[in-house]
Amino acid sequence: MATLLGSESPWTGGKRSSRNIIAKITHSQIAGQGFSRGTQLPEALLQERDKRAKWHGIPELLQKLRESSHPNSDLSHTHSVLKELSSLLSMEAMSFVTEDRKSAQESTFPNTYTFDLFGGVDLLVEILMRPTLTMQKKKPQMNDDLVKDCLSVLYNCCICTEGVTKSLAARDDFVLFLFTLMTNKKTFLQTATLIEDILGVKKDMIQLEGIPNLSGLVQSFDQQQLANFCRILSVTISEPDVRNDDKHTLLAKNAQQKRNASPSRAEVNQVTLLNIPGFIERLCKLATRKVSEATGASNFLQELEDWYTWLDNALVLDALMQMATEEAEHSSTESSDESSMATSPLRHRLPQSMKIVHEIMYKVEVLYVLCVLLMGRQRNQVHKMLAEFRLIPGLNNLFDKLIWRKYTSSDHVVHGQNENCDCSPEISFKIQFLRLLQSFSDHHENKYLLLNSQELNELSAISLKANIPEVEALVNTDRSLVCDGKKGLLTRLLAVMKREPPDSSFRFWQARAVESFLRGATSYADQMFLLKRGLLEHILFCIIDSGCKSRDVLQSYFDLLGELMKFNIDAFKRFNKYVSTDDKFQTFMTQINSSLVDSNMLVRCIVLSLDRFESQTEDVKVVEVLSECCLLSYMARVENRLSFLFRLVNVINVQTLTQENVSCLNTSLVVLMLARRRGKLPFYLNTLREKEYAEKYPGCLLNNFHNLLRFWQRHYLNKDKDSTCLENVSVLALLCPKRENQIYFLQKILCRDANLPLLGDIHSFDLRIGHSHELCRSVKRKYVWGGGLTKYAECVTH
Repeated sequence: MATLLGSESPWTGGKRSSRNIIAKITHSQIAGQGFSRGTQLPEALLQERDKRAKWHGIPELLQKLRESSHPNSDLSHTHSVLKELSSLLSMEAMSFVTEDRKSAQESTFPNTYTFDLFGGVDLLVEILMRPTLTMQKKKPQMNDDLVKDCLSVLYNCCICTEGVTKSLAARDDFVLFLFTLMTNKKTFLQTATLIEDILGVKKDMIQLEGIPNLSGLVQSFDQQQLANFCRILSVTISEPDVRNDDKHTLLAKNAQQKRNASPSRAEVNQVTLLNIPGFIERLCKLATRKVSEATGASNFLQELEDWYTWLDNALVLDALMQMATEEAEHSSTESSDESSMATSPLRHRLPQSMKIVHEIMYKVEVLYVLCVLLMGRQRNQVHKMLAEFRLIPGLNNLFDKLIWRKYTSSDHVVHGQNENCDCSPEISFKIQFLRLLQSFSDHHENKYLLLNSQELNELSAISLKANIPEVEALVNTDRSLVCDGKKGLLTRLLAVMKREPPDSSFRFWQARAVESFLRGATSYADQMFLLKRGLLEHILFCIIDSGCKSRDVLQSYFDLLGELMKFNIDAFKRFNKYVSTDDKFQTFMTQINSSLVDSNMLVRCIVLSLDRFESQTEDVKVVEVLSECCLLSYMARVENRLSFLFRLVNVINVQTLTQENVSCLNTSLVVLMLARRRGKLPFYLNTLREKEYAEKYPGCLLNNFHNLLRFWQRHYLNKDKDSTCLENVSVLALLCPKRENQIYFLQKILCRDANLPLLGDIHSFDLRIGHSHELCRSVKRKYVWGGGLTKYAECVTH
């Protein structure tokens, strides 16, 4: 059919008989087929504009690429055109990787921007997915090199041109199609890198169960592919970062949970992974496999220092390793490769220790996935498998040779511009290792796998000497699954922790890892095990004498000190011996008072321990320490407790409560609970009321605290991780083991009616509460909120 443009239309792929843009626009108005891409413009116009805009012939090359890539065409010509395009784009991508990550914009990367502007990205997606659109039973096969180049060009566009990654992420069909390309080892690396970039910006998290034959795909991976696949998995199993402090408040979290009652996609994806046969076992093998010593490990750290600033992501490093592998396949001997590499410049050769760097990067990704799974809802299932596959003994065997090598003090210093920088592979590996230990030990009986058999015997001996029963978890520990060698993993960690310099980036994570071993039901034997190794003196040195200014590090040390000293009279005796002067004690108290959000866990420990010791006056040792310890004497004074209570209530409100500062509310509850047990609750509440009037702001303290308590109850009604933590170490459970007494205390604080009898003696600090949800529901059903603390302070008499 004839048209204004002749017998062949410009969007049919045939020759263009008209070079007039006006004629094409007129045709689009008549036929209803407008321009859909820039390459449909007349060739003469594109060539003329190319000279002025400096497009480097990219639009014309895209025209050739489209014409040569139609179905059933010879794709060899397509590949040659793509290579020509790739050469124009690759240098821009390399400059982005090796320089300071400039913002992606037209002026910075003109070639990549032009490629996308004229439909290059959509065309490559079409070429890649074309085999899936055919109706033929036998699918046409594309050349592996062509697929690799298509993927590489797409990745270059993603990192250099703003919006390309998001547009690809919006195409669910393309994202799922990419996973099918991972079955081919030759295209795996490029596919994995592109998927990782796309999933990082995807608005809705992908559902792993939607990937065709995911189980078979994962089982087909070799160990190197599985390690790289963990980079993708890390995006799919982690809850998205909202990057807004307001969204992190517990108030916002409660509102979000009401909107999203069902499990999140990240939680569903975790379950999907755990259902893949052999998945966790293979990750454990990857995490614990040894690195060959034949790669020249002596120069490892120095070379790593030179390389990590350039090789700051797995993409470049994996690409170099692949290049080296391909070159080795064409080389006659391994020695000739080493000889040629040794004579080339640093930037054009792989250093001798590259295999070690590669292994470290693999382990970072694997440890991260294991850590996330350990913190998920399937924690007990994951714990059982990690123990069975001997993850902890394997990491213990790697500790001295790989995880924490011997190096000079300069290598401890934080890299980058701030103390949170973890861009070095070496630093990332250590931090991820410490995070894994923290997640593994926290409130779980498997924590004793961090010790060896001799150390477990030492714990038993401590319990026997103190004439107390062994902890049940210790008795039930399978000795065949504990650490090997002369030292367990916890003991090795303590050794490097004490050697860590003041400006180290690892202090925070080391303290958190050790603290997690102590968390849960207080164990005197566990505390003494660590006290014998000088941990308390090390912590006090860091708080008082080291000049540490980091609030995060100080908070981690305060929390660790609280767990180490809780109810332990020997720890308080050691404390008093170290803090032997008024200057040291004042420095210590200044650190505590400088930020109660950071130190309130230690304050809670002191208050609870003092109450325990005051009920043990028949013990001569306890009486001696009570009379001599400056810290216990300080907390025994009512005016000091009230001072802490004032500030704890003032530092938070319902709108600012987060997971970080909610402990202040729990500590204030402990102070008031103990006051009630001693018949001092009316005095404390009246003192708070007097403080309000002195500040000429009646109700500011008590009304705020009343609102906090009501929110506290509503928040822990939700069956999530927070309520699990509450059940493990509930402040109500610490002081009110019996459920009836817990109801009584909440009622007495929140309501005016206080006629319930007090049932039984409250003396146990270590029992767990298993029915906190039912407790809160019972309180809400049985009693009407109202009255408030201000009125209560005026009327309560008992």
